[in-house]
Amino acid sequence: MRKPELAAAIADKTGLTRDKASEVITAFTDQISAAASRGEDTTLIGFGTFNIRAREARDGRNPQTGATIRIPASKTVGFKAGKALKDSIS
Repeated sequence: MRKPELAAAIADKTGLTRDKASEVITAFTDQISAAASRGEDTTLIGFGTFNIRAREARDGRNPQTGATIRIPASKTVGFKAGKALKDSIS
């Protein structure tokens, strides 16, 4: 499902216009991104948790040349599904 499809589904369920539903989705994703940039987790009870995960520096290999390269440490965003979400797909 892409954003326009999600906005249409939310609009149908809530009575909002598609434009307003799209604005709500944008505001939601902006707030998740802002919290992640501050290093904060975002937990939606029953749905899941967005959190920051740290990756250690490690050695890798260039698949074209076979040369060893050093991959620097980095941060990434992770998502852990909540119980209700897990139960809904099984």
